[in-house]
Amino acid sequence: MNRFRLLVGLVAVLVPAAIAADVAGSTTATFVVSALAVVPLAGILGQATEQLAIHAGPRVGGLLNATFGNAAELIIGLLLVARGELDVVRASITGSILGNLLLVLGAAFLAGGLRRKELLFSPQAASTLVASMALAVAGILMPTLYAHTARSTEFREETVSMVVGAVLIALYVASLFFSLVTHTDVFRPAAEEEETATWTVRRAVLWLAVSGALVGLVSELLVGALEPTVEAWGLSKIWVGLILVPIVGNAAEHSTAVLLAMKGKAEIAIDIAVGSSAQIALLVAPLLVFAGALFGHHLHLVFTTFEVSAMATAVAVVALMVQDGRTNWLEGGQLVGLYAIVGSAAFFLGKT
Repeated sequence: MNRFRLLVGLVAVLVPAAIAADVAGSTTATFVVSALAVVPLAGILGQATEQLAIHAGPRVGGLLNATFGNAAELIIGLLLVARGELDVVRASITGSILGNLLLVLGAAFLAGGLRRKELLFSPQAASTLVASMALAVAGILMPTLYAHTARSTEFREETVSMVVGAVLIALYVASLFFSLVTHTDVFRPAAEEEETATWTVRRAVLWLAVSGALVGLVSELLVGALEPTVEAWGLSKIWVGLILVPIVGNAAEHSTAVLLAMKGKAEIAIDIAVGSSAQIALLVAPLLVFAGALFGHHLHLVFTTFEVSAMATAVAVVALMVQDGRTNWLEGGQLVGLYAIVGSAAFFLGKT
């Protein structure tokens, strides 16, 4: 409860401050304060989601956390698409995938591993999630490869992207049916300690609605201040989309996954981190493609070589780590280290 009160207190200070900075015309202050405000809002989203997950049962807990954890990223992505910041959107998709696979999962393994010699989880469930992630990256790779062929045109790239997006959404629905209906035993094979919800369903839904609306508000302020701020700081908008926006948007998954791993619940932490990455690639990215068509800003799933290579590397490393069903603090530190390496290389993307 103390943590929740702290989050609410931060929101009560930061959201009015962001609005005041915007009214005063200070774009840099608006950007910074809005980014800070998203963090406690994402934390409230995460806590409300956790309470809903307890009411809904363990089978859908990871799904609920991943779904509402990505709400901030989806809102920010839609606003960026509406403004035509398509390179930043693609970078934020890449950054969200990398942030969940490397930073969130790595921090969870690191924090949980410092409390226990080893964290155990179902290798079959983890492998299924990673396979979905690998398939999503392969789907994203196809439009990128096609864009480098001699017969590529903008119309064809858009068509291929929309077809890939439709297929990815269908595969996402199939993965939900697999995990929640036909193979539930794979994803929750072991008996888990039952938790008691401290919130009612009505209270959890109310806080989800309030925090979601405020995320939309501060995200609008954040996106509006993006361009003048990166120019003033001399940053690349690609780096902001690849690193800064996902870190802010991933706050809910980060805190929830780490806390669960510290309790020894590595399996649910993997559900959240890897499941959230898969959801970004299989659902959020395709939705942004279709949103681009509606807004008149055609978002193609054509990524840079760096972005595709970074995503493929992250999936491969995580796949190697989860195949034995056990992990430790060192592997967590290695994932965080790889994220730092990617972030340092990405810092110079888009710079002349």
